[in-house]
Amino acid sequence: MGTVIDSHFLALTAIVTVGYQLLFFVITALFKFDKVTDFAGSTNFIIIALLTLILKGSWHFRQVVLTFLAVVWGLRLALFLLMRILNWGEDRRFDEMRSNLGKLAIFWIFQAVWVWTVSLPVTVVNASDRDPSVQAVDVIGWIMWSVGVSIEAIADQQKLSFKNSPENRGKWCNVGLWKYSRHPNYFGEIFLWWGIFVASTPVLDGAEWLVILGPIFLTLLLLFISGIPLLEESADKKFGNMPAYRLYKKTTSPLIPLPPVVYGNLPWWLKTILFELPLYSRNFPQEGPNW
Repeated sequence: MGTVIDSHFLALTAIVTVGYQLLFFVITALFKFDKVTDFAGSTNFIIIALLTLILKGSWHFRQVVLTFLAVVWGLRLALFLLMRILNWGEDRRFDEMRSNLGKLAIFWIFQAVWVWTVSLPVTVVNASDRDPSVQAVDVIGWIMWSVGVSIEAIADQQKLSFKNSPENRGKWCNVGLWKYSRHPNYFGEIFLWWGIFVASTPVLDGAEWLVILGPIFLTLLLLFISGIPLLEESADKKFGNMPAYRLYKKTTSPLIPLPPVVYGNLPWWLKTILFELPLYSRNFPQEGPNW
């Protein structure tokens, strides 16, 4: 079908994303029902990827592959998060939002921005008429996605199994990949979306390179806003006075999986480069940052 509103589907995907998130916002606000929040975000990625692929109608190999990668990631995450919240009963992130319509609206607006921005590489590739042959960067990007989605899926399942075990109540997750990273699932998500960007580069031209804002936005979001800072603050408040947790935090990388024996002996400046930020120790019961 080709062009719809604009040649890169930017306006169309923005309208679809806002409409989709608005629908679920209304459901959440009216019925105080937040079990579909993460499901709405994850499935929105699927809708954007499939919609732009079908509307363009070119069916180039690169378009099909990147759409497939986005759909597989979104479907896996949507089902996992939906099953998890149905099992847990409620999402504690919304304890203060359920009675505050303004805060709830801000969350949903931010979720719409997240979906639209992170989807940019797939959107622009699917809108493109260029179809160069498969290159090394395509394969590198696909490998990055495979590694990232595997790490994210394994880490999610390991933590869910840990939390569901009665003997682990009141403990922090330090098994499997969580022995090597305090947030391996976030590392996987960041890595896979950078992989999708890398695989999109053969068709990018001029201002289209701005799709790099997608993985940059996701990285900044998880590092500084809604991801790691919130979870570090929560964990420090719960476990910060426990010697075993203090040792875990000192010897375990915040993001990039590394052996504790290696990370624990790194100098503070190298830990900073590896994202051990003072932001993550604001509520740690100790003077100074976690070096």
